[in-house]
Amino acid sequence: MMKPKAVIFDMDGLLIDSEPLWQEAGIAGLAPYNIKLTTEQYLHSTGLRTPEWLAYWFNLYGVAVDDIPAQARAIEDDAMERIRLRGTALPGVEHIINFFLGTGYRLAIASSSPKRLIDVVVDKLGVRNYMDAIVSAETLSYGKPHPQVFLDCAQTLQVDPLDCVVFEDSFNGMIAAKAAKMKCVVVPVAAQYNAPKWGAADLRLRSLGNFNQLLLDSLW
Repeated sequence: MMKPKAVIFDMDGLLIDSEPLWQEAGIAGLAPYNIKLTTEQYLHSTGLRTPEWLAYWFNLYGVAVDDIPAQARAIEDDAMERIRLRGTALPGVEHIINFFLGTGYRLAIASSSPKRLIDVVVDKLGVRNYMDAIVSAETLSYGKPHPQVFLDCAQTLQVDPLDCVVFEDSFNGMIAAKAAKMKCVVVPVAAQYNAPKWGAADLRLRSLGNFNQLLLDSLW
């Protein structure tokens, strides 16, 4: 009997075009502290959980960290509402789900987002029934780039991490996947596609819609 394999999808910026909406919510959340981020700065910190994201920028700008729990919740609530109203599937989502449904792979989502936001997105995209596991890093001791969320996901799926392929759009997510000893396919935003930082990935795509059986075979 063949060992089972699995595909694990990140969510924000990979399945749903939510990163611009997270950016809006994050910028609004930093405004009371007079912190203004460039797009490049924001993209550098994607993939982190909101409390860690705030801690990164608060520490960099010398802001007291006492407000982090309440402000993180406010940013998440703001982002969730923006995504609920304006979030749209990214190109290739239907293709990649249908492709893997035909491979015998187990399908899962492993996200840094809180579970309440994951629920909004999977229902908005209509993919809940296709997923064998949905895992959030919200309550873990460490989020991405720590590999725990991916390792927990593999355990839930009852699949060896070495038999998992992760699809990610963020650098922190890629590092987490590779630290979990999983294959990693990155789908960066267009402006960062050629950046050298993606060198650790096993494969780089411009769209989920470009994935096919030949590329899957090349990973193993």
